[in-house]
Amino acid sequence: MSNEKRDNWGSRSQFILASIGSAVGLGNAWRFPGLAAKHGGGAFLMVYLLAMLVIGIPFLMMEISIGRKMHRGVPGALRAINKKTEPIGWFAVSNAFVISVYYAVVFAWVIMMAFASYKFAGLTGDSETASGIWAGLIKTTGTTSGYGTISFPVLGCLVIAWVLIYACIRNGPGTVGKVVKYTVFLPVICLVILAVKGIAMPGAIEGLTKFFLPDFSTLGKPEIWIDAIGQVFYSLSIMMAIMVAYGSFLDEKSNVAVDSIIIAFSDFAISVLSGIVLFTTMSGTGQLDNMTASGIATAFIVYPQSIVLLTNSGVANAIFAFVFYFCLCTLAIDSAFSIIEGVSTAISDKFHLSHKKTTLTLCIVASILSLWFITGAGLAWLDIVDNWCNAYSLILVGILEAITIGWLFDPKKVLKEVNRNTENFKMPAWWFVTSIKFLAPLTLTGFFLWNIVSLFKSGGIYGAADGYSFASNIIGGWLILALCILSGFIVKLIEKNMKKNGYKPDEDVWEDTSEG
Repeated sequence: MSNEKRDNWGSRSQFILASIGSAVGLGNAWRFPGLAAKHGGGAFLMVYLLAMLVIGIPFLMMEISIGRKMHRGVPGALRAINKKTEPIGWFAVSNAFVISVYYAVVFAWVIMMAFASYKFAGLTGDSETASGIWAGLIKTTGTTSGYGTISFPVLGCLVIAWVLIYACIRNGPGTVGKVVKYTVFLPVICLVILAVKGIAMPGAIEGLTKFFLPDFSTLGKPEIWIDAIGQVFYSLSIMMAIMVAYGSFLDEKSNVAVDSIIIAFSDFAISVLSGIVLFTTMSGTGQLDNMTASGIATAFIVYPQSIVLLTNSGVANAIFAFVFYFCLCTLAIDSAFSIIEGVSTAISDKFHLSHKKTTLTLCIVASILSLWFITGAGLAWLDIVDNWCNAYSLILVGILEAITIGWLFDPKKVLKEVNRNTENFKMPAWWFVTSIKFLAPLTLTGFFLWNIVSLFKSGGIYGAADGYSFASNIIGGWLILALCILSGFIVKLIEKNMKKNGYKPDEDVWEDTSEG
């Protein structure tokens, strides 16, 4: 292991808040409620909670504990467990980097809508015009062609987004710990304000009933289980190199078992709060049946229709619009910078580079690449790349991580690390080992196969109904997937070449020295 001093979280609360901030993102605010609307409200909540307990929490504990044990990002941690599995870590890192490129654009959209909230003041009752504000600002063609146009409002907001991302993580956990004290609590305050308004509206009870009352008939459909399990993994920031990196900055006395429970249930609570906001507001404005499982459509097209129907005062509606989009900004920033932090930690650890310089370089490179997604064709390309990163790459990473710990290593050794320093609650072996060794790989494999079958049922073209071509799926899907898989082997070639100039890779090994 390198002798250089590693940064640590300033306190336990900083780590917990940073992890909650990473886990709680835009998906909580718009995708979770949309999936609940799609799958029978309370029935989806039940399945989501079950998936979180059975698979999500053990996986979260696993990633945090191996990061703390090895004080390395995910490639270095997996290398210490089994040298042959280091490429899996780079697969996770490269996929996370791709996600950061387009996630920053979505962050820019919500910044732009916060700035544009004044537009709602003059649109009281005009739902049709309100629904077109976002599309008009981003100047999308809705297709994979139209590179000649660039939305300058989005470009300006994209610059702001990347400056904010870098500013938040420029000194690693030092600056992250200071930022999350505000960015984790601000969205909760905003959501509470919006929830109070929503609950006070006529028809709110109907919305709450639809959200919390289970429609048990949906439990027999495989889609609800697929979507719930997928949302758990996406929401908890696992399989994205983030939680291993955050765990690597932990103090040896930290309580991984209890902290993971706090992080997971905080994430769930904010998802439920977001659901209350959307269901009551949509119901109160007569838009409940228009909610979709697509987060982007809900936040930028459907919700604006509700904003202009909230009150008879245009100024009040504009204020509520600002509160909503400012809330999304605070949700987006934590997730955005945590992804870059996971990538930066892995690269700086591997090549013994300055963390600060690595972070700056990554932000510059990613910001240039993100320009692809603010052209007229950007929305379609973002949709394709996002689908492939989440439906295929992310799930494959999860399968390989579970196999590495569950079958190529001993999950009981990881469990021992999880339960170190905890007395009031110890993660049971039957729960942790069964999940990591059997349930996680089997469930994720089933999830992956489901996505593959669904893809080929549509002729092998994601978004065929939207006019996306097979060529666009090759470029934005298969090619990026292949590069992410090959990234570990590319790193190996770089390492081999650097060795000729005196570079020595860290040769850490997992040593079982913890007390039971």
